[in-house]
Amino acid sequence: MWSLQLRMWLLLTILFGFIYALVVVVGKTFLHVGDFSFYLIISLILMFIQYMIGPKIVEWTMRVKYIQRTDNPRLFQMVESLAARANIPAPKIGIAQIQIPNAFAFGRSIGDGRVCVTQGILNLLSDEELKAVLGHELTHLKNRDVLTITLLSVIPMVMYRIAWQFLFYGRRRDERGGNTVLIGLAAFIFYFITNLLVLYASRIREYFADKGSVALGNRPSVLASSLYKLVYGSARMNPEALKESEGLKAFFVNDPSQARKEIKDLAQLDLDKSGTIDPSELALLQSKNIRLGVGDKLMELLSTHPNMLKRIKKLSEYH
Repeated sequence: MWSLQLRMWLLLTILFGFIYALVVVVGKTFLHVGDFSFYLIISLILMFIQYMIGPKIVEWTMRVKYIQRTDNPRLFQMVESLAARANIPAPKIGIAQIQIPNAFAFGRSIGDGRVCVTQGILNLLSDEELKAVLGHELTHLKNRDVLTITLLSVIPMVMYRIAWQFLFYGRRRDERGGNTVLIGLAAFIFYFITNLLVLYASRIREYFADKGSVALGNRPSVLASSLYKLVYGSARMNPEALKESEGLKAFFVNDPSQARKEIKDLAQLDLDKSGTIDPSELALLQSKNIRLGVGDKLMELLSTHPNMLKRIKKLSEYH
């Protein structure tokens, strides 16, 4: 866990450096303020705003409704037992009013943790499979990577907005058009680099969460079956339905937008065509070498989640 936290906070430091540098350039060009502490305060304010409103944005976008124990006793029992085993406070439990089968966790801290499932997942997974997915999500809370990924995610967004503003609008309003275009280009380059770093952070935390779910008592083959079913369920969704969660898919267990391709890769694991991956099928994967083509590697580089075949291969190594 410390390895994950160290990498996440190192990435946060690097990305904050990018946004601070851009704020300084923009400020010195247009505000002519020479006090660097002023720019530091502006950068920290941007981060604080994201920290405060981040959970509300997730709730609003995913149409989350929090529930009471009487609404779904089975779900409450699963979450509370896993939270006790993980030695963290039981989070708030919500149901997202969307049909994409998935689950996600968010919040400002462990004490402010929220775990949500979508309407689509409740009718797709067995109790054991759902518990494995919830174990994955509670591990995100335990590892404290939910807050970090929320803070990280805002930085490319800010870079993109600055780039758009200066490249397409700044030149019209300012006689120093050359300066605004250069700032816009710098912001766009920063956006591309910081977005790659955020995607990397998102991918590495998924491996840690999978391992954490197993550590909480869930069998690797059950989690593998859960991932297989989530991919299958997302692949059956209308592409238009998948777009509603595009901006927040880093919070999901898997990337729904990659499901149609991934289902072809994962079908080879389900040898008996049962719709699940049993322990023997997972054991066979452990002895195989996974080799990705150039296209697959590039797709993974630009994805919020690891290649699913590689991810399940990693699960096969846990006992």
